[in-house]
Amino acid sequence: MQMMMAEPTVWTDTDRRMMARALDLAVKGVGLVSPGPLVGCVVVSPAGEIVGEGFYVFEEIKHAETIALDIAGEKARGGTAYVSLEPHAHYGRTAPCTDALIAAGIKRVVAPIEDLNPKVSGKGFAHLRAAGLKVETGLLSDEAAQVNEAYLHYMSTGLPFVHLKLAVSLDGKIATRTGDSRWITGPEARARAHELRHAYDAILVGAGTATTDDPLLSDRSGLPRRRPLVRVVLDRQLRLSPESRLATSTSEAPVLMFGDPESPGTAPLRTQGVEIERDRDLCSVLRELGSRSLQSVLVEGGSTIAGEFLDAGLVNKVTFFIAPKIIGGTDAPSAIGGRGVEAMAEALQLERVTVTQRGKDIEVTGYPRKGSPTDEG
Repeated sequence: MQMMMAEPTVWTDTDRRMMARALDLAVKGVGLVSPGPLVGCVVVSPAGEIVGEGFYVFEEIKHAETIALDIAGEKARGGTAYVSLEPHAHYGRTAPCTDALIAAGIKRVVAPIEDLNPKVSGKGFAHLRAAGLKVETGLLSDEAAQVNEAYLHYMSTGLPFVHLKLAVSLDGKIATRTGDSRWITGPEARARAHELRHAYDAILVGAGTATTDDPLLSDRSGLPRRRPLVRVVLDRQLRLSPESRLATSTSEAPVLMFGDPESPGTAPLRTQGVEIERDRDLCSVLRELGSRSLQSVLVEGGSTIAGEFLDAGLVNKVTFFIAPKIIGGTDAPSAIGGRGVEAMAEALQLERVTVTQRGKDIEVTGYPRKGSPTDEG
């Protein structure tokens, strides 16, 4: 007997507009949902009118679907819910969103991707279908996956999503030969860098950056965030001064260091509120961060740390801010240290690359290509 294959969904312009709107709503939760996902929902009446919208914020507890359904009321009956991520069907901090959709009389649910949380994955769609709702998936799936890239990575691996961010000159330098690095890029690029910090749970640097630059590593985007940005320093010898800006600001945001707990520098740093974990390999560092429900980390350097992460294959996303400046000097540090590659064919290649003007500077963002590098020359 020949198996009948399901016909692929034909998406209308309305479907595409409503899902794009749901994704826009989801992004409104940046900085406010971790360790949960970004979720937006649009409820459309049978007449095609938007009757309810919502997006998830962790502290408000209610999920995007229930917020949108509460606004829609009886107008939701017989309508369609466009949700940026699979609705959940289990009891957690809230009752199942699938129950709310069913009770509201929604007849059709459109969601781009499955939620990779094991408590949710596939179960939400199955519950809705069992209740007789039409469930359609796949619309704007790539865009939806990118919105929740950190959450999905964390749910599938237990490790935080690693985003390497560096500011470089046109000749690839991150400082002069004397160590001066302020400022390579202009105000627009620096503002964008703080927007990136706002979207992440943790920021990580090495001992060189922490001791030479004495950075604060704070989120100065001015945008609200649910949890303070956790500042992580890999400092094997605990060279960070207890009078540094990091050590003296632990009341504002946590500082977590990986180093030698037996080092003479341990006691004064702990007195300042710095938490110290034993130095470990990078995978173990990421596992420790993941165990703290930190689903994303922005790695800001310097070149040694950047090289170590790239050599270990632990970078999920890369952003370079390139300034139209030439620093020069064989002793001026380059962006990436580590082993590097021996042949051009082995060079790490980025895909899904975007290039954006930031004042006089250029932002280049992309994702390391999976699999073996290829020589396209």
